[in-house]
Amino acid sequence: MTTSTGLRFVKGHGTQNDFVILADPAADLDIDASLVAALCDRPRGIGADGLLRVARAGALVAAGVLEMLPDGVAPDDWFMDYRNADGSIAEMCGNGVRVFAHFLRARGLVDVDEFTVGSRAGGRPVTVHSHDALSADVTVEMGQATVDFDAAVRIGDDLYVGTKVDVGNPHLACVVGDLDVDELAAVDFTAGVRLEAADFPHGANVELLTRPAVADDGVLTAHMRVFERGVGETRSCGTGLVAAAAAAFAGRGEPGGDLRIHVPGGTVLVTIAATGTRLRGPSMLVAEGELRDGWCGGPGGK
Repeated sequence: MTTSTGLRFVKGHGTQNDFVILADPAADLDIDASLVAALCDRPRGIGADGLLRVARAGALVAAGVLEMLPDGVAPDDWFMDYRNADGSIAEMCGNGVRVFAHFLRARGLVDVDEFTVGSRAGGRPVTVHSHDALSADVTVEMGQATVDFDAAVRIGDDLYVGTKVDVGNPHLACVVGDLDVDELAAVDFTAGVRLEAADFPHGANVELLTRPAVADDGVLTAHMRVFERGVGETRSCGTGLVAAAAAAFAGRGEPGGDLRIHVPGGTVLVTIAATGTRLRGPSMLVAEGELRDGWCGGPGGK
């Protein structure tokens, strides 16, 4: 859908996990990996940890982007077609859903505060507690977090043992009991992470979490950093926050509860319960603009 005025975009973030947002209700755009990678490249394009295409679920099926509607997603639901910064497709992004829901409310594409956002991991109910054109406070029902077996990851020369957790996408959540906040900040992710392919054949996000402790205000609290599959280290990761909280409560021998987690990009509240998991936190829509024709050989269209 190339026009003489170029392709319009919005830039947003959830606890500084940032996204380029493209409104494409009828799924007219040809979005391939090279376009996504260029858009998300910070020197070359807009710069982001990922891309959110805003489209109707049924339109994505008709266009062949989705083979079928995921569980809990209706044809008329708005669907978060999420791509990692390298152009690969991801099943789910908790911070992305909050930003996506904020965009829908701010643009008047939905007129209620509780609705379902479609994702490849299934329908995700959201509640927009407050919003304006710039900021919002959003809760996302993240579904079940399945805690599996223990596995290890090597980061530089250090080996960390964690728990495999599925939140619609794969994670290795490492709750490191003797890691304090300063030591967490000093971990060097620049060399990448090395996982056992047998444990994670499609890769995984990796979280390092300090041992949760009760803060002065009585809320159980921890600090986290994350390395996202297909992206690298990001300042926040919604599914990673849920995975880390699920691993933390499992390690404590508790069925769940509330855990406030500080990440480099901000603070969120994760709730783990028998009925599912919830993620509550902020969203910001910081800018909008237009890609000039020819910026990347021309945005694709059909």
